[in-house]
Amino acid sequence: MKIVFMGTPDFAVASLDALVKSNFNIVGVITAPDKPAGRGQKVQESSVKKYAVANGLKILQPHKLKDPIFIEELTALEADLQVVVAFRMLPEIVWNMPPKGTINLHASLLPQYRGAAPINWAIINGESQTGVTTFFLKHEIDTGDILFTKQTDISEDESAGDLHDKLMIIGAELLVQTVKSIEIGDYQEIPQPEAGDRSQESEVRSQESDAGNHKSVIGIQISEMEMSDSVLKHAPKLFKENCLIDWVKPVIEVYNLIRGLSPYPTSYTHFQNKTLKIFKVELEKKEPGIQPGGFLSDGKSFLKFACPDGFIFLKEIQWEGKKRMGIEEFLRGIRL
Repeated sequence: MKIVFMGTPDFAVASLDALVKSNFNIVGVITAPDKPAGRGQKVQESSVKKYAVANGLKILQPHKLKDPIFIEELTALEADLQVVVAFRMLPEIVWNMPPKGTINLHASLLPQYRGAAPINWAIINGESQTGVTTFFLKHEIDTGDILFTKQTDISEDESAGDLHDKLMIIGAELLVQTVKSIEIGDYQEIPQPEAGDRSQESEVRSQESDAGNHKSVIGIQISEMEMSDSVLKHAPKLFKENCLIDWVKPVIEVYNLIRGLSPYPTSYTHFQNKTLKIFKVELEKKEPGIQPGGFLSDGKSFLKFACPDGFIFLKEIQWEGKKRMGIEEFLRGIRL
């Protein structure tokens, strides 16, 4: 079975590596074009390209996915299956090309958290569980028929970076399982339900009894849907306005926001007329005795900001444009 792989960042490299090590026939790798980055604007290659070069894989880097030259090159690869992990939205002429279809790995338990930032939003919203899903692509983003899911817990102190690394490994394993199942034709497609659509929920339930060895996988999907009370939560792209801390909110919401944005795109607050990025914190639930947004410090070992029902202790922070540092080093360099 000939496979074309599409992806760009580190998250996708683990999946590509797992496919290569499982001896699948990767006939082409599609990734983002090289582009300038950093202060020196040095041209940077994507993580997926670096891996592909190191492993002698054929690489295509189209600027436009509808470019006739790219479509011709892609067609010439004669792929049976396309695999997409952390890549751009594909036009139908691309995702509908291979006879076995195009599958995507998504870092949530679909249909929950469709969108560009599922890892961040799951933590921001205080979820205790998430997972990964493989599914067939179709027109609407993240809405295709589900193939397999795998669930994992989110710990109370886990950051988006920690969860990213965990799901990267789990996702690679699930992707290999999915591709093997497609190769031998041993899989069942489960349509995704929409919010409040009980008829579709019934359809998923009816398929569970015929699913054989996939029963537990489908069962996870039903459990997730029931837990949400049929209300779908979304994971839109994060912008700077999403990252500003509102100290008037409950302390647990502020705590979840900070860890859900760490290490990227990073939460921030305004402090001493500067932008202060915040990476690691601890929380304390107690009556603060000062106004939300106020702070207390001994000037040496701790700095904590007040919420209505508790404090956020800053542990790792960064002045904008400066290096990341621990709170004790930070306090040695400022006057409160």
